[in-house]
Amino acid sequence: MTTKVAVVVGSLRKDSVNRIFAEALGKLARPKLEFHFVEIGDLPLYNQDLEGDLPAPVQRFKREIEAADAVLLVTPEFNRTFSAALKNAIEWGSRPWGKNSWAGKPAAIIGATLGAVGTAAAQSQLRSVAGAIGLHVIANPEIYISFQEGQVVNGEIADGGLKQLLNGWVDGFAGWIGRLTGPVRAAA
Repeated sequence: MTTKVAVVVGSLRKDSVNRIFAEALGKLARPKLEFHFVEIGDLPLYNQDLEGDLPAPVQRFKREIEAADAVLLVTPEFNRTFSAALKNAIEWGSRPWGKNSWAGKPAAIIGATLGAVGTAAAQSQLRSVAGAIGLHVIANPEIYISFQEGQVVNGEIADGGLKQLLNGWVDGFAGWIGRLTGPVRAAA
């Protein structure tokens, strides 16, 4: 049995570099980690008035987060912070009071951008929020990708240096999950 990671991509754009990067990382992570992409584009804007009768997309979202062994937040950087779509998903996952779907989950944060500094500012702010909702975020290694043509080809990490870096990251994240939940199991 493989360790299931709920992947939440903070960009809703069809050709998002974060989605492309996360999907390629998911292929690289097998069989140690099995990525399950959790849709956030259909979530309504968070409104506490809706907590009494959660909308169906919110119920689905919370179930998918709860079913996972760990969480991977993949963030773009918009105006030096993470996206409103990701913030909205975080709000729904943590509500209603006493039903926090994030609490206690091992987690990691990564991101890619076309800019030169990767997603360092967005990740810094997201780490603060992740701690407040009870995610146990791995501190090291941090991955800030300045996404460039040729790094991902045909859905695979093609750049040798990046592939080596990410293999180390996968090992670190799998080890983090194992320390918090028990050993990571390879697929049979």
